[in-house]
Amino acid sequence: MTIAQRIEQIRASLPAGVRLIGVTKGVSPDAMREAYEAGVRDFGENRLQEALVKQEQLKDLEGVQWHFIGHLQANKAKKTLLTFQWIHAVDNLELAQRIDRLAGELNIHPRVLLQIKPLPDPQKYGWENENILADLPALQLCQHLKFQGLMTILPLGLSSAEKLSAFEKVRDLSIKMGKELNYPLRELSMGMSGDYLPAVQADSTMVRLGTIIFGDRS
Repeated sequence: MTIAQRIEQIRASLPAGVRLIGVTKGVSPDAMREAYEAGVRDFGENRLQEALVKQEQLKDLEGVQWHFIGHLQANKAKKTLLTFQWIHAVDNLELAQRIDRLAGELNIHPRVLLQIKPLPDPQKYGWENENILADLPALQLCQHLKFQGLMTILPLGLSSAEKLSAFEKVRDLSIKMGKELNYPLRELSMGMSGDYLPAVQADSTMVRLGTIIFGDRS
C-alpha cells in the first residue's frame, strides 16, 4: 500500500475537522512530499536538527505547518520557537515560563499545548492530570504564549477501554481548565498510530501518526 493509499484509508476513519499530523522522525523528505501530495499539511518532528534539514529541503511546499512534538530542551527552546508554528509538549511550569520570556524577546506568539499525564507513567513528561490546576494562575501570566489546548501520550499496554477512559480524562480536564481560564481550550492532541481511534472517540482534534502512514523506521 502506498503512502497516499494509507492516508486515504486513515482519513476515512477520522471525523471531519480532525487534523492529521504526519510524524516524520526518520522519514525521508521524498516520503514527506508523497504525504504532502496526498493532502497532509501538518508535519510533526521531535528532533530540532533533523527538522531544520527537512524544512530547508521542503521549503518550496506551500501551506505546511510544523509541529514540535518532542520534549523541549531548554537550550534549544529559542531555535525551536523560531522554527515551529506549534509546540505540543510544554510539560511543566518552568518550561512554560522560560519559553514565554523567549517569545517576548522574539516578539512572537507561539501556539502551545500543555502535556498531561492522565495515568501514572515514569517514562513520560507532563503534569499529572488535575495537578495542573494549581499552576493555572502562573500560566495565565505567560502573556506571549497562545495556549491552544492539551496534549497527551498514554502508557504502553493499555486495553482499548483503558485508552478511551484516559483520553476522556484529558478531554474533561480541558473543559474544566477552559472554564477556569475563561476561554475554551479547543485543541486536544491525542492519539498516535496505535491508539488514534479511541482518541477521536474521546474528541481528539489532532492525531499524530507516523508508523501507520510511513511504515516502520530505524
